[in-house]
Amino acid sequence: MSFLAVFDLSDAGWIVLGGAFGYAYVRYKERVRRQQLADAKREEIESAKREAEALLREARVVANEEAIKLRSQAELAYVTRQQEVAAAEQRLAQREQLINTQLEGFLQRERHIQSQQVALDAKECALEKARTETDALARDRREQLAKLANLSEADARAQFLKEAEQAALRDANEVSRRILAEAKTRSEEQAKRIVSLAIQRYAAQHTYETTTATITLTGDEIKGRIIGREGRNIRAFEALTGVTVLIDDTPGAVVLSGFDPVRREIAREAMQRLILDGRIHPTRIEEVVAKVKEEMDENVRKAGEDAIFRAGVPPLHEDIAMVLGKLKFRTSFSQNVLDHSVEVAHLTGLMAAELGLSVAAAKRTGLLHDIGKALQQDMEGSHAIIGAEFLKRLGEADDIVNGVAAHHDEVPHTCLWGILVSAADAISASRPGARSEQMDTYLKRLEGLEKIGLSFPGVDKCYAVQAGRELRVFVQPETVTDDQAAALARNLCRKIEDELQYPGQIRVTVVRETRAVEFAK
Repeated sequence: MSFLAVFDLSDAGWIVLGGAFGYAYVRYKERVRRQQLADAKREEIESAKREAEALLREARVVANEEAIKLRSQAELAYVTRQQEVAAAEQRLAQREQLINTQLEGFLQRERHIQSQQVALDAKECALEKARTETDALARDRREQLAKLANLSEADARAQFLKEAEQAALRDANEVSRRILAEAKTRSEEQAKRIVSLAIQRYAAQHTYETTTATITLTGDEIKGRIIGREGRNIRAFEALTGVTVLIDDTPGAVVLSGFDPVRREIAREAMQRLILDGRIHPTRIEEVVAKVKEEMDENVRKAGEDAIFRAGVPPLHEDIAMVLGKLKFRTSFSQNVLDHSVEVAHLTGLMAAELGLSVAAAKRTGLLHDIGKALQQDMEGSHAIIGAEFLKRLGEADDIVNGVAAHHDEVPHTCLWGILVSAADAISASRPGARSEQMDTYLKRLEGLEKIGLSFPGVDKCYAVQAGRELRVFVQPETVTDDQAAALARNLCRKIEDELQYPGQIRVTVVRETRAVEFAK
C-alpha cells in the first residue's frame, strides 16, 4: 500500500519534474529565439552600418574625385588666366617698347630735320652771298671783256656763258668722279642688282641651250612610233632615262630635256639607236638604254683618265676620275668644261713653275677646280664648295681642297693654289674662241653695240672689237671735250645695260685725240 503510494508520488513528481523541465526548455527555447532575434537584429544593424560606411566611403571617394576635378579645372583656369595675363602684359610691353622706339625715332628725325634745316638755312645764306658775289664778278667780267676785247655785250655774254658751261661741266664731272669713288665702297648691293639683272636677262635662253638636246628625225611618221600606243613607249623611255621627251609641231625634230648632262647624253644616244633600229617598244627601249648606260660608264671613265693623262697629273682616285669624266658632257658658253679644266691645269702649272712652286700640286688643283659642276645635280651649293667637300672625303690634301674651294673667293685663301687657279680660270674663259654663241645673236649684239655708240652726238666712228667685249668710240675733238668724253663713256654704259642682253661685261673706250701735222721742207 505504501509502495503504491510511493510509486504514485514518484509519478506525480516526475510529471511535475517533466513539467518543470518542459517549462525550463520552453523558456530556454524562448531565450534562444530571443537571442537569435537579437543576434539577427545586431547583424542587420551591423550590415546596415557596413552599408552606411561603404556608402559613406563611396560618397567620400566621389566627393574627393569631384573635388580633385574641380581643383584641376580651377588650377587650369588659373594657369590659363595667368598665361593670358602674361601674354597681355608681354603685348603691352612690346607695344610700349614699340611706341618708345617710334617716339625715339620721331625725336631723332625731328632733331635731324632741325639740323638739316639749320644747315639748309646756312647754305641758302651762303648761296645767296655767292650769287651776289657771282653777279658782281660777272658784271665786272663782262665790262672787262667788252673793254679789253672790244666785244659787244652780246658777244661777251656768249663767251661768258660758254666758259661758265665748261666750268659747270668740269665741276659736274668732278662731282661725278667723287660720287663714283664713294660708291666703290658700297658697290656690293649694286653688283648684286646687276648680276641678278643679267641672270634674269640670260636665264631663259641659257636654260634652254644647256638643258636640251635635239634629235633630228628622217620624217614626222617616226614621232608616232616614239610615242607608241597610248603613250607607252614615251613613258617607258622617260622612266628609264630620267629625261623628258618633248614632241611638238616642230618638223623633223624631237627635243630631250633634262638637267643632268650625262642622262641627257644617254637619252640622246639611246633615241638615235632606236630610230636607226626601227624597233621601238618598251622591251627594246629597256635593252637599248641599259646597253647605252653601260657604254656611257666606260666612256666617262675613259674621258676622266684621258683628261688626267693630258694634264700630266699623277693617277687619281677612281671615283675622282669617274666624276671628272662627267665634265665631258658639260659646257659653259659652249666651252667644254673638261677641256677647260685641262687647259686651266696647264696654265696653273706654268705660273707655278715661274714662281718656283710645286707644278704637280698646281696642275692637280687646276684640273680638279670645276669637279663640283658634275655633282651639282645631287648636292646643293656652289660648285667650288661641293667639289672641295667631295675631294676632302676622298683624301685629297688640304692645300688642294682649299685651292678648289677658294678659286671663286668663296672661302679665305690658305695657300697660293686658289689664286693661281682663279687667274688661270679667267685666262682660259676669256681666250678668243674659247667661248662662243649663236651667230645671229653674236651679230645682233655687235650691230646693237655700234648702233648705240653712233646714237650719241659728237661720235665720229664706232667699232665693236674683241668679239663684242669692247666698244671703241672715236669722237670729234672739236665738238667733245675731255670732260664730255668721260661723261659720254658713262652714258654709253648705261644705255648698253638698259638695251642689250650679253654675257659677262663690255668695256667702253672713248678716244679723243687732236693731231697737228706739219711737213718740214
